[in-house]
Amino acid sequence: MLDIIRPGDPRYPGVRHVYTAVGSPAAVIRPRSAVEVARALRLARETGGPLSVRSGGHGISSISTNDGGTVIDLAALNSIERLDPDGNLVRIGPGSRWGDVAAALHPWGLSISSGDSGDVGVGGLATTAGIGLMSRAHGLTIDHLVAAEIVTADGAIHTVDEERDPDLFWAVRGAGANVGIVTSMDFSAAPVPVVAHAAIQFRVDRIAPFLRAWGETVESAPREISAFLYLSGGGFALATVVFADDDTDAAERALVPFLRVGPVLGRRAALVPYAAVVTRTGMPHMGHQGAHLHNGFAVHLDGVLGDRLEVLVATGPGAMLQIRSVGGAINDVDAGTTAFAHRHQNFSVTAVAGGPSVEFDTAWEAVRPSLEGLYLSFETAFSPQRLSEAFPPTTLSRLREIKREVDPDNVFDQNFPVA
Repeated sequence: MLDIIRPGDPRYPGVRHVYTAVGSPAAVIRPRSAVEVARALRLARETGGPLSVRSGGHGISSISTNDGGTVIDLAALNSIERLDPDGNLVRIGPGSRWGDVAAALHPWGLSISSGDSGDVGVGGLATTAGIGLMSRAHGLTIDHLVAAEIVTADGAIHTVDEERDPDLFWAVRGAGANVGIVTSMDFSAAPVPVVAHAAIQFRVDRIAPFLRAWGETVESAPREISAFLYLSGGGFALATVVFADDDTDAAERALVPFLRVGPVLGRRAALVPYAAVVTRTGMPHMGHQGAHLHNGFAVHLDGVLGDRLEVLVATGPGAMLQIRSVGGAINDVDAGTTAFAHRHQNFSVTAVAGGPSVEFDTAWEAVRPSLEGLYLSFETAFSPQRLSEAFPPTTLSRLREIKREVDPDNVFDQNFPVA
């Protein structure tokens, strides 16, 4: 029997919302297998109304809850197992959180690059791309996905990989939410149990020159380095820098240039398990962190882009930038290999405001011409214009062909409308 949670159930307050949005769905269904996912999907289609699919529950783009519809919540599909006792192949349920994955893989001496928050669900991140703190060294999370089990709109259960339904497997890696519900994922993990992790706080007198120096430092760093920067208008910035190896001498040489980017207010560095970098907070997702996001990619952080980002951060309280390094191993993969096609830039730039703001959106429109592409997970404006930025023409054409085949009725319409 399906586990269906409705308003009035004492569990309902804990499953109705996501991290950045409140919701009031008519039903939250928590399947325990692929077969139950298919049954839940059939019930949702028969019931009608909005349909949302939720993996671990973080849901920063706010699409994994709704009002008056059905949420298929995959939290019970949270197993983490090693398929080969002596190898690096692991099978992970989409309802797992990345912090739990990192902790489970550590005793095996393995890790998977997976964003910067251990609270994020596996399914959402690993069907979008997965820009993580080891991405320059090991690529995107989707680059380590070797097979997946997926339920399509007709309720059929497929196992896909490079040989079994390769078109659907291509689409899962970058646009999975548009083509079905992934119920398990096989990854080739990396033998990197320990990393050098640095946290640095900077004083920022001017944003544009600081970003130029930051960008040049990241681009000249060895690819073992991945670096995330969090910057607001308060005159300071926080940086997380990871060297994906346990060679302390090489790590020190790679980290020292970051101390010259700007005035350092505080710093801390240690050799730690990767599981200590991507940790769970344990906070419930209750829609408490409202967010309005825009995103794009940049080859460099110089020129007019820095000036425009400086103006954007000055638009009001709460406006901030999150700049994640890409490049390196990410760009070793041909742009046509996966449905995520942005394979030549060096930075993902995300602007965040506490809520919708005309001034913030106007400032972003000034920034956007200096950027390329789009990362789906960090965007809350699902316009046709943004769709063409998320998927270049060749990618979008192929994705639409696959969509017509596996979801002709556009059942999975909660993500960018590719149909």
